[in-house]
Amino acid sequence: MPATVVGIDSSTQSCKVVVVELESGEVLSTATAPHPDGTSVDPRVWLEALRNAWRAAGVPERSDVVGVSVAGQQHGMVAVDAQGEPVHDALLWNDVRNAPQAARMVTDHGLDWWMEAVNMAPISSMTLAKLAWLRENEPEAAARVHRVMLPHDWLTLHLCGEFVTDRSDASGTGYFNATDNRYRPELLEEYFDAVPELPRVLEAHETAGSLSSKWGGSGETPAVVGAGAGDNAAAALGLNLEPGEVTISVGTSGTVFACSAEPTIDRSGVTAGFADATGQHLPLLCTINAARVMTTTAETLGADLDEFTRLASSGPSDAGGLTMLPYFDGERTPNLPEATGRLDGLTRASFTRENLARSAVLAVANSLADCLDILRDIHVDVERVLLIGGGAKSDALRSVLPDTLGLAVSVPRSWEYVALGAARQAAWVATGQQPEWPRVIYSELEPTGDAGIGEFRERYGALRRRYEEQLR
Repeated sequence: MPATVVGIDSSTQSCKVVVVELESGEVLSTATAPHPDGTSVDPRVWLEALRNAWRAAGVPERSDVVGVSVAGQQHGMVAVDAQGEPVHDALLWNDVRNAPQAARMVTDHGLDWWMEAVNMAPISSMTLAKLAWLRENEPEAAARVHRVMLPHDWLTLHLCGEFVTDRSDASGTGYFNATDNRYRPELLEEYFDAVPELPRVLEAHETAGSLSSKWGGSGETPAVVGAGAGDNAAAALGLNLEPGEVTISVGTSGTVFACSAEPTIDRSGVTAGFADATGQHLPLLCTINAARVMTTTAETLGADLDEFTRLASSGPSDAGGLTMLPYFDGERTPNLPEATGRLDGLTRASFTRENLARSAVLAVANSLADCLDILRDIHVDVERVLLIGGGAKSDALRSVLPDTLGLAVSVPRSWEYVALGAARQAAWVATGQQPEWPRVIYSELEPTGDAGIGEFRERYGALRRRYEEQLR
């Protein structure tokens, strides 16, 4: 029987488990279990979702699993007491209640200082700002904190009993510098008034431990468990991302990231200087609002996704002068946690179902295009764009993205690349080398020269600048 590995993607919305043949990279089984909606979650529900997806994928009955690894949503604050029990719900990456704490950090030291310290500007997403919020608003819970970890670390701990993390996820905490690979405990002392126990940082190829017997598996030798990774780093690993390639991932959030052998420092603080899951670096920009802008607009229109696509494709290409800013839940790029969405250009003629649908699609595309422009501005090499994520399945988004970006877009085979990246790391840990699994491109999308899409981009940029000026 061929050996297999298991990749886990514990995302904002669900837990996905894939079983992959070690040699070929063929996916043999997959299962998903939902996570509750919201921006703060009891981390114990992630464990239950993992157990459900683990069983549904048939992992406990397999005797051929040699490696397991977890990729998870970044930044989420999992704080536990001395008995290992959560002292508070985990605050997720998209929870913006701690925006005042993040803003104060910038005031305290300035952006240049933070970029030198951790290559990341303080924003509401970062774990350090969430810990600062906990200290100020839930002091009794904060006083009980013994350990702090990230969502994927929590699951790894329960899979193998080891308290570890990896560079990619640690680099998004605000108290770890991926350029010199060390924690900055003095920042925890300053903003949390204590230094909890932190997970040991492993290299991507290092073994965290052995899979606990309580997770099943009938093989004679327990599977090894990898260090895991942050979700975007895992997606890059799943794609085997190369220099010159930029990935745009459209899910709950929108992310735009590239791989780099050297750290990329954005003095404006907009680009996060994360680590990747191979020992290199992953300059990344993230928007809070992506696929849900389109699904929420579809729900408002009373349309299923097929009807929404038809509406978005049947009106004027520039959305009839209607322009949306898609800041439904605040925004991270640009860093406007208190922002709300905007519709501009409303007239009786422009306010149609078709124009509203197309404006939502174009708004998401333009938000991602702004991120790509920022990468270009800090001299990241952009030769090819790869489009992944649930939103990549949208015909409406695919049809406008090349013209919005001004660049051809490659769409790899639709798959769960975060989970696949975790499986790839599991194979690396189990065998000592990265597997040579093929990357299959589903389609190549070329710009068409659509003038309406260009007109929307000009209006979108002008509206965004006016709104930013109002807020600042």
